Amino acid sequence: MKKTLLIGLLGVGLLLPHQPQAWGFFGHRLINRLAVFTLPPEMIGFYKTNIDYLTENATRPDSRRAVVPDEAPRHFLDVDAYGDSALAKLPHNWADAVARYGEDSLKRHGIVPWHVTRMKYQLTEAFRTRDADNILRLSADLGHYVADACVPLHTTRNYNGQLSGQRGIHGFWESRIPEVLSASYDFFVGPAPYLENPTATIWTVVGRSHAAVDSVLRLEKELTAKFADDRKYGFEERGNQTVRVYSRDFTNEYHQRLNGQVERQLRLAVRLTGAYWYTCWVDAGQPDLDQLPKTASESEKKRLAREATELRNAPAPAAVPGHED
Repeated sequence: MKKTLLIGLLGVGLLLPHQPQAWGFFGHRLINRLAVFTLPPEMIGFYKTNIDYLTENATRPDSRRAVVPDEAPRHFLDVDAYGDSALAKLPHNWADAVARYGEDSLKRHGIVPWHVTRMKYQLTEAFRTRDADNILRLSADLGHYVADACVPLHTTRNYNGQLSGQRGIHGFWESRIPEVLSASYDFFVGPAPYLENPTATIWTVVGRSHAAVDSVLRLEKELTAKFADDRKYGFEERGNQTVRVYSRDFTNEYHQRLNGQVERQLRLAVRLTGAYWYTCWVDAGQPDLDQLPKTASESEKKRLAREATELRNAPAPAAVPGHED
């Protein structure tokens, strides 16, 4: 039964378009979708009814970079920009961090853990006021930022291997590997836990991700030394285009050398997304979600349509130094 459910969930995810943004459209949408199934009975009815909204809008924070000037810093934290013992000395409170480093400096190096904390309070308030539209919007966005914090390359200035002669490793680790291998991953992560200290949790997650940066870069470089270019890369058909990709042989061997690291971080992202949703609901007093509207309101649908139009007409976003694909 479990195998059948997993295949069904992945089948939905594998039909989603592939884009080289963060976990990729495929990864972010899969994370939000699977997180729904970690929720308790009191929540899962509302979330399952709106699972398509949560899936489709999982990638909007990436798209908003084109129209929201302060969006890009919300997806990463350059831990190595702050020197030794950075995670021990960075204030977890945003006001304290601004007082010490200045807001411009903080945004230059990324603010993902502070932003997750901010969104946690916003989603809790949405539950408290029984605002179904905001619950959906904030849940979809929060899942995105929590997932980004689980990506090692979102915690370093060497975001895309551009400082080590490994440009392209960003999309390889967080898009190509899940695309090729996630059908074999175990996504049964158990029920979402209540987070006693959500702020400490996201900082711990960033620390875990950052600790993996060395192996992400080192193992790819070691493997590259053993693969000729014509074995490291291949070509695949994507729609009407033939695109150059990391070969399946290279992808499989890198996955083995990482000892399942990408799968572990994907599982962590699914479990944590559900945990933040659940914690917000509990902290809001466990409101009865069965009394809420079953779908997004007409005003929310119009807002999404306006945003989509703005995104289509927006110029390409300026890259954040070290944080472009």
